[in-house]
Amino acid sequence: MSDALPTVLSLIEESAQRLTEAGVAFGHGTANAFDEAAWLVLWRLRLPLDDLDGVAQRTVSPGSAAQVRALIDERIASRKPAAYLTREAWLQGVPFYVDERAIVPRSFIAELLADGSIDPWLGAHTRHVLDLCTGNGSLAVLAAMAWPEVQVDAADLSREALEVAAINVTRHGLDARITLRTSDGLSALPGPYDLILCNPPYVNAQSMAALPDEYRAEPEMALSGNMAGGSDGMDFVRQLLRDAPSRMREGAVLVLEIGHERENFEAAFPALEAVWLDTSAGEDAVLLLTREALLQP
Repeated sequence: MSDALPTVLSLIEESAQRLTEAGVAFGHGTANAFDEAAWLVLWRLRLPLDDLDGVAQRTVSPGSAAQVRALIDERIASRKPAAYLTREAWLQGVPFYVDERAIVPRSFIAELLADGSIDPWLGAHTRHVLDLCTGNGSLAVLAAMAWPEVQVDAADLSREALEVAAINVTRHGLDARITLRTSDGLSALPGPYDLILCNPPYVNAQSMAALPDEYRAEPEMALSGNMAGGSDGMDFVRQLLRDAPSRMREGAVLVLEIGHERENFEAAFPALEAVWLDTSAGEDAVLLLTREALLQP
């Protein structure tokens, strides 16, 4: 074996091979072994996460290389998402603190906030926004950044998740514009709101049973849409769509993420007129509902 010091790139390639051989699952900020390895190696070496090209050929001391390998060991042994090890996740270039009290943020709604896809349904009347099932508060923060004139309520049933959200609201200097609220669905939220954002628990029972360990490391209540005894993942969504119109002003819209559950959503709400929004996951993951559509019998 060569005594030459490893480079950043060679450590990433070595780590990616180990992650692949160990069969870890991705999907919490990265989609493949190389990207996950790059994230963990650069983070452990305290190097910029967005400048691999600039540091790729930098040599790494034996001590630092040992720290990297220990982190990869932990990722493989624990099967925890990388974000729980680094205590940080990124959405649309914005950093967020995260730990095991909240789901790792990865909502496709973040793309729509950044690219203005929702803006045609908004206007001067849009003043009060709700981020329901806020988790670590990332969508609430991104909404407040996207629309500096709005006030945002960030709500979750989990008080522990709201503790994490509070860290992120303060981190981004938004305490004056984001209010954290504990609520089971909309029960403690009278509104009225001009825009509701919601990335709810929606995973169906069959998919829950097949989830890799990395997803099982997250709070189950943030994933399973079957907590009321159903199996199609739509338990929370059914209650939300019943309650939402009474919390929405005239002209308000609801933006709802349902992941890979479009088939189950359309089976549960066959007459509902939804606008499906284009994201990097295609046109099946996020939909928009007007208050008028929700009021239709």
